[in-house]
Amino acid sequence: MLSPLVAIWLLIAILLIFSRPRAQVLTVFLLSCFSIPIGQVVVLAGLHFTVLRILILTVLARMAASRQSPGACRFAGGFNAIDRAVVLWTVSAVIVISLQWMEAAALINALGSFVDAFGGYLAVRFLIPDREALRRTVKVLALVCVVQGACMINEQITHLNVFGYLGGASLGVTVRDGKIRSEGVIGCINGGALAGVWIPMFIWLWSERRSRVFASAGLAGALAMVITSNSSTSWMAVAGALVGLAFWPLRNSMRLVRWAFALTLVALHMVMHGPVWSLIARIDLTGSSSSYHRYYLLDNCIRHFDQWWFLGYRHYDDWGWSMWDLCNQFVAVAVTGGLLTLVFYILVFKRSFAAIGIARKQVQRDRSQEWLFWCLGSVLFAIVVAHFGINYMAQAMMGVFPLLSCISVAGFEVARRVTLKTETPVWDRFDSVAQWHDFSPARNELVRSTY
Repeated sequence: MLSPLVAIWLLIAILLIFSRPRAQVLTVFLLSCFSIPIGQVVVLAGLHFTVLRILILTVLARMAASRQSPGACRFAGGFNAIDRAVVLWTVSAVIVISLQWMEAAALINALGSFVDAFGGYLAVRFLIPDREALRRTVKVLALVCVVQGACMINEQITHLNVFGYLGGASLGVTVRDGKIRSEGVIGCINGGALAGVWIPMFIWLWSERRSRVFASAGLAGALAMVITSNSSTSWMAVAGALVGLAFWPLRNSMRLVRWAFALTLVALHMVMHGPVWSLIARIDLTGSSSSYHRYYLLDNCIRHFDQWWFLGYRHYDDWGWSMWDLCNQFVAVAVTGGLLTLVFYILVFKRSFAAIGIARKQVQRDRSQEWLFWCLGSVLFAIVVAHFGINYMAQAMMGVFPLLSCISVAGFEVARRVTLKTETPVWDRFDSVAQWHDFSPARNELVRSTY
């Protein structure tokens, strides 16, 4: 079920993944993921292998075949707390869905989703081993935004989606209330949200001064995707990103900010005529948003907690009009995987925020390093905001996994630098013998007795 062009591009990508150095594979992998419609599928013995799934399995095969030096790890810093949280979330989802349906077809489908989620995460984690790979990731995503932004602008002009010529995506455009919602390769909401959340990292790339061309292009492409998607969720992702960046001056008082935010929500819940989450119904940034549906979905999920908490719930579409549309990632995880899976999924974000906070405190006197972690945190916060208006498809999750991997890599390199600094003998920290002799005799004696 592959078009000839996609088949050729897929074969080229597979060859490049196996033949190119590890540092260059990430570019091939991400560009392939965001240039081929998810509807392009290979069916083998009744099993469906999307192009994305084939690319993930190819990278995993490359990872398994790679030779590591003794004592080296395939993942920067080893298997950390974020990685374990991803394992818990993905494994729990497979088990719960299998028990919920008790059908072979459901198990096969759940295993396919497991490959997309856990396999995709491992693939990206393997391909981002160091700080330079982090920078390369941002550049590649900037290039993705440029290509997708140009194609989505073209949809506004020609009323045709060029990715429809490949198959697996509609050639026509989506129109709501007279406005064209450009879709690109992954859909209007997924595409707009993907672009909006990564804006802080493009701003970070600009501040580095080494890649301002990529940064400028990425910002322009991302804004083009957000604007042409004509989606409130896309703009909410941008708003979340900018709000995160705006709290930079208060970075040392975030505990107070978090408590103030939590208490504000509690106070609003007590004085409002409806629940505090009914505020979602009032968000309409494009004039054609289905914000009330998003409120209604979340409200039904909360009110029907007794139906889904144990093993999820198959018949959530009976809750009301259009409840089959799970356009809230947290609700989607809850009703398909139950409370345990939802807790593990939230744990992924909790540990990611914790890793960013710990690393930022370790580099508190290094403003450029602090800025990197703050931008990573802003992207993570924007993703959480976008979760309330979108159900992330497998292809869109490939915009989330690079962030989690970048957090792990950046945090590990900071921790390693701090460890090396504390373990370096004191006399190795002097540039000359004169500096050593200027060191007080009392401290000299302490150093000699210690080392």
